[in-house]
Amino acid sequence: MMASQLDGPAVTEDPVLAYHRGGKLTVCATTPLKDADDLSLAYTPGVAKVCTEIARRPELAYDFTWKSSSVAVVSDGTAVLGLGDIGPEASLPVMEGKAILFRQLAGINAVPLVLDCTGVDEIVETVVRLAPAFGGVNLEDISAPRCFEIERRLQERLDIPVFHDDQHGTAVVTLAALWNAVRVTGRRFGDVRAVVAGAGASGVAVARILLDAGIGDIVVCDSKGVVHTGRDDLNPVKRALAADTNRTGLTGTIADAMRGADVFIGLSGSPMAEEPFATMAPDAIVLALSNPDPEILPGRAQRYAAVVGTGRSDFPNQVNNVLAFPGIFAGALRVRATRITEGMKLAAARALADVIGDEATRERILPDSFDARVAPAVAEAVAAAARAEGTARA
Repeated sequence: MMASQLDGPAVTEDPVLAYHRGGKLTVCATTPLKDADDLSLAYTPGVAKVCTEIARRPELAYDFTWKSSSVAVVSDGTAVLGLGDIGPEASLPVMEGKAILFRQLAGINAVPLVLDCTGVDEIVETVVRLAPAFGGVNLEDISAPRCFEIERRLQERLDIPVFHDDQHGTAVVTLAALWNAVRVTGRRFGDVRAVVAGAGASGVAVARILLDAGIGDIVVCDSKGVVHTGRDDLNPVKRALAADTNRTGLTGTIADAMRGADVFIGLSGSPMAEEPFATMAPDAIVLALSNPDPEILPGRAQRYAAVVGTGRSDFPNQVNNVLAFPGIFAGALRVRATRITEGMKLAAARALADVIGDEATRERILPDSFDARVAPAVAEAVAAAARAEGTARA
């Protein structure tokens, strides 16, 4: 292997750095450009005719440009994986990775755009001005609670799908996993009580989609314990969540909440003590999704749980956003949807769970990330939901 410029010429380059050297993306032409005739079509004078038609009918941009198959992957680098606020340049490898997953799994062109600003107004205005070149916007690794307002304001101002994957991709895949896990453990979804550890972007979105799906009850916990209506230290997002969850009025610590719970979903970002897991209901379901270190390692969780999943690829039952976002955007772009609705997310989760359906077992509650059935099934369900809800334009 090559010598690393980071470590000096005598040091063998780390294989991870070698994989990323030079970046992971390029731009390829989809039309020929080999002679003067091609040039006259691709550029001047021929392209003027296309421009004129689009100026007359702006919706034709979907037919004569890459808008119908392109997504902007936007981040400010403030909440990158398990690394935190590392800035835009350092977040770029993650956004490139997201872009190649879009391309490889759903045939979508995705452009990583890392922004050197963190203010809500600045980010919103920047994305609004970039949006005409794209059919959708995937927000990524933007810290809470700013991410909620940024997504909401962009959805209000743009007529293309805006989707914060840390929230909704996580929520869709978690719901699909939980539907199958509930079934293989002999439960009814409406009878289940779940505990969500973490009230950041993903924790809030997971709680919301589980409520929409009709879960029996859900208790959300942050670093200070149970999120409940009696607390006076909650931000507006958590206050709204407290009003809609925790129907039995639990208070106290996460250990208190986990006693007798059927489901644990970890989105806290840090490992936990093992003891609370021992107090959960028999045949519990544990989805310890924090990366790179789950709340509890599978080997330990299996002492108390019938189904165990993590966010990692080196353990069974990986709950990974890659199972959701390519198909969700493919379906939304196919019908030129104006937004991605709650109904479209629920449809995506159901389609994902049904990919394996009756094949689900306690060791396999989701399909593999490279299962070729996943993106088409999710895309079809999302497109159908968009048409049914009236958000489709094609």
